[in-house]
Amino acid sequence: MKFSTPLIVGGAVGTLLLAGCSADPSTDDASGSSDAALTVGTSFYPLQFVAEAIGGDDVEVTSLIAAGVEPHDAEMSPATVRSMQNMDTVLYLSDFSAAVDDAIDTTGVRALDAHHIIDEHGDAEAEHEEETHADDEYASEDEHDHGTLDPHFWLDPTLLAEYAGDVVGEFSELDPENADDYGRRAGELFESLSALDASFSDGLATCERRDIFVSHEAYGYLGLRYDLAQEGMSGLDPEAEPSPARIREIRDLIEGSGATTIYTESKVSAAVAQSLADDIGITTAVLDPLETIADGDDYISVMTRNLDALRTGLDCR
Repeated sequence: MKFSTPLIVGGAVGTLLLAGCSADPSTDDASGSSDAALTVGTSFYPLQFVAEAIGGDDVEVTSLIAAGVEPHDAEMSPATVRSMQNMDTVLYLSDFSAAVDDAIDTTGVRALDAHHIIDEHGDAEAEHEEETHADDEYASEDEHDHGTLDPHFWLDPTLLAEYAGDVVGEFSELDPENADDYGRRAGELFESLSALDASFSDGLATCERRDIFVSHEAYGYLGLRYDLAQEGMSGLDPEAEPSPARIREIRDLIEGSGATTIYTESKVSAAVAQSLADDIGITTAVLDPLETIADGDDYISVMTRNLDALRTGLDCR
């Protein structure tokens, strides 16, 4: 399966070679003293992945929030904020991390916002969610408010590729001398994301079930892309506690659907989901929303594990 991107890039397409992740701002040189042509800040992991893949050795990437820290409520040190004044650009998603939004406003640094992806595709995701909850009594309750659009666009590899096209344009404008190299690496990234998309489409094509029961509703774009219906114990806020009424309803839905798995997250407490799973006699598995990663992981490997977890939980053939 192939997909189009908003930017045509040249150069040979080969194996994607990813630059090493730099997760701790305190260990990065954001002063511009390295040999890299550009110094770029990124607000959370998927944007860091794109910056490193496209930038290669020509771009020094600094993660503004340390690995393992969820960006929603993260704080930034004064030193990290000051370092942003020396960056050529910052890749971020507005309204996702208040600390990063504030730092961009304070420093006036040039920044490339990914929010237009949500503006362009969020309504389709929300409509998909409303359709999948059409027979769900819980859908009318305030806790399940779809007025706030899901920000997790990167769980659809085609949408991450769309933002990658923006990044190529940004880097090439700031550093025309290396534009061909940015374009070549972007071609490799597009190929890698296209292959991942094809793996998901093929791997989830024939499954016993299409409902995924999750601890919080971060998987709307993934569901829209691959025809899955998520049922969340809580809404978009990963820290929100599900109401007793919602837990009872999720239990009924699981038992009625024959589901065997509740999907949890590695960075959010799974206590409620585990208790419910134990009570019903089913299992839990991790479905990673990829807001941050552990050392040694990258976007492709985590998404591949997500696919394996979905195939197992949905009994796909």
